[in-house]
Amino acid sequence: MNKLLPTSTAGSLPRPSWLAEPEKLWSPWKLHGDELTEGKQDALRVVLSDQQQAGIDIVSDGEQTRQHFVTTFIEHLAGVDFQKRETVRIRDRYDASVPTVVGAVSRQKPVFVEDAKFLRGLTDRPIKWALPGPMTMIDTLYDAHYKSREKLAWEFARILNDEARELEAAGVDIVQFDEPAFNVFFDEVNDWGIAALERAAEGLRCETAVHICYGYGIKANTDWKKSLGEEWRQYEQVFPKLQTSSIGMVSLECQHSRVPMELIELLRGKKVMVGAIDVATDAVETPEEVADVLRRALRFVDADKLYPCTNCGMAPLSRRIAQGKLAALSAGADIVRRELSA
Repeated sequence: MNKLLPTSTAGSLPRPSWLAEPEKLWSPWKLHGDELTEGKQDALRVVLSDQQQAGIDIVSDGEQTRQHFVTTFIEHLAGVDFQKRETVRIRDRYDASVPTVVGAVSRQKPVFVEDAKFLRGLTDRPIKWALPGPMTMIDTLYDAHYKSREKLAWEFARILNDEARELEAAGVDIVQFDEPAFNVFFDEVNDWGIAALERAAEGLRCETAVHICYGYGIKANTDWKKSLGEEWRQYEQVFPKLQTSSIGMVSLECQHSRVPMELIELLRGKKVMVGAIDVATDAVETPEEVADVLRRALRFVDADKLYPCTNCGMAPLSRRIAQGKLAALSAGADIVRRELSA
């Protein structure tokens, strides 16, 4: 889009309380059957309205039709048994009971395409749609079939590419792949992770993005952050190779983080979604706090390539707080826009 500093969100937004229990990940649906389908569509209308009222330029579905940013996609694939569960270490951070890959994985039908068509019919604004990235998908499963993280990642990349192409055809303007695992498994990321990501985005004519963050504001993630020291330099391990990749945009975490802002320089030439909203606190940023992050980022990324964004998804927050944060993001970007135009 032509607007300078177009704003967007990284991923999830809080679900209405009539659809699922608020402020909670993995919250079960409160509706069933046709009522659930209708309720999800109503939720899409609500989060679109929230984004538009806040002045968000690039809107999303807020992940209203999925319980979780990774497993909802996997639920629709053949070859994964959700009844057969094993405990694995997620991103080297916490243990979780996960489904098992028991055979060849395949996508029987589109997962989010009808939702994307529905959202496209509601708005003329650019739409960004998030999908889980191949490496983060394999890190959320127990593999009893391929017995190779790389082989399974390439299979998921192929499946994701099919979904992404259909999302593009449905009118999605930016397909984003969520890869928090890129902040953990650096050798694998550089050996084959970025290549698998490129396979997932192969042939797309729309914009492509990868979101790499330090996670939702849940205890396992905030505890991990406390162990990372005074400077968080994880991005330094993967940005150089991402800079030479075919992925057009990189989404990263900057607000209240200890990421040295100069690491953005490693992405020179890419569009950068700068996280200027902290999703790990209920404190709503002031527009000036947002503007300060954006000003510092502008030392390392050209203004026409800077996209103000949130650090991560906001599903665990209350709707009221999320709405306040969206409004602050929009107002902060507007401050810097005026400064640049002056």
